[in-house]
Amino acid sequence: MTTELTALEARRLRRQAHLLAGSELAPAAVVDRAVALQGQDLPAVLRAIAIRSRPATTVADVRAAFDAGELVRSWPMRGTLFVTTPERLATLLHFTAERTHRAAVRRRAQLGLDDDVLARAHDVLGEALAERPLRRDEALATWEKAGIATAAGRGYHLLMHLCVDGLAHWGPFADGESEQLLTLTTTAPPDDPEAALADVVRDFVRARGPVTEADLAWWTKLPRSTLRRAAAAVDDLVEVSVAGSPAWVVGEIVGESDAPGPGGVTLVPGFDEWILGYADRSLVASPAVLAALVPGGNGVFRPAVLVDGVVVGTWRPARSGRPGRPGRTASEPVVELVEQVSAATRRAIDRAVAAWPHG
Repeated sequence: MTTELTALEARRLRRQAHLLAGSELAPAAVVDRAVALQGQDLPAVLRAIAIRSRPATTVADVRAAFDAGELVRSWPMRGTLFVTTPERLATLLHFTAERTHRAAVRRRAQLGLDDDVLARAHDVLGEALAERPLRRDEALATWEKAGIATAAGRGYHLLMHLCVDGLAHWGPFADGESEQLLTLTTTAPPDDPEAALADVVRDFVRARGPVTEADLAWWTKLPRSTLRRAAAAVDDLVEVSVAGSPAWVVGEIVGESDAPGPGGVTLVPGFDEWILGYADRSLVASPAVLAALVPGGNGVFRPAVLVDGVVVGTWRPARSGRPGRPGRTASEPVVELVEQVSAATRRAIDRAVAAWPHG
């Protein structure tokens, strides 16, 4: 018999799956468990990993995982930047690269990036990266020197295209800086792609469940027939019902005694998978809150305040000014609530924001 879950039970299971209370895992293990985490905003994803990791994990610890080659950042799906592991990146690109390239055919034509230009850009960059990792501006300068124009968006598209090809990825950080270095990719595709995709499906569900087939299809942009075939190979994938709609979890849900308790106040950074890991976000946020998270529909997701898994508003931590850095002035933390909360909950939110340890 299919287990019936209320919206509240589903949110609490999701919070547990997301490791929003932390874990005993190192940063690379957190990312591997989740397959990949949204990486459009680099500072945000470093914090998203830190809050899911073992106690006292810092952003510096997450950066160290990149420096050690345990984590990478690239465009494995949807033409969107994600943080993942080298092995997961190879698996995802095996299935998604061709689809990503097809989706960008018209844009490449607009930019004048024909097959000859792409091949020359590949060879020039590959030769340079074989010597050492490069900053973004160094990669672009290398192409310019070879007579390959990079202005007007051409450089960005070349970088994405060749990373999707599996030539390179964003890896270690430049010494003492916040910029990642473009690094030659050496991890080979999986020996058994179908088994690797089944692992992707299982871990996507385990790290976010309950999720729907539509969520998985939206996240990967792979055909549903491909995903269903992979899901059928996952022995412990279980169908449940969330407020009357079918969804998946990993492992059996035995009864109420196994359900997670209240989640309290949780802060997540911008672009967090709590929001972006799903096609349908209505389980955790009202239309008014979603509008506040992405003001003007500009595609920039603000950090979110959660109360027992429900997004109630946005927040911004305090920041200190930086001498010699115009525009970087000190500021107080900001909390902008959309949903009503009790006075006690508001105090708990303010305490959480004041105590935020990740800068």
